[in-house]
Amino acid sequence: MVFDVASRIQYLREKHGWTQKELAERLGTTRGSVNGWEMGLSVPSLASLVEMSRQFNVTLDYLAGIEDREYLCLTGLAEECKNILYQTADCFRRCGPPKQDSE
Repeated sequence: MVFDVASRIQYLREKHGWTQKELAERLGTTRGSVNGWEMGLSVPSLASLVEMSRQFNVTLDYLAGIEDREYLCLTGLAEECKNILYQTADCFRRCGPPKQDSE
């Protein structure tokens, strides 16, 4: 899936279930600014991009569309819990994508 910065911001905002206004409040900006970013009419400042990466819990490379890998922040979790999550992710990778029902 190919994203540009504008569509990546919208995708992440919707994935988190936030309105443009809610994201704007989290970033200390206006809903109009968020709308402009999502429509590709303007580009967020570096400070806004950094704060969005924190709010969305993604890397700047992911937010900018340079990288497609998503990361899960495990900071603060016990090693045992991290290992369980790593094992679960590996299990899903081995299973592959879900099979589509044929009609």
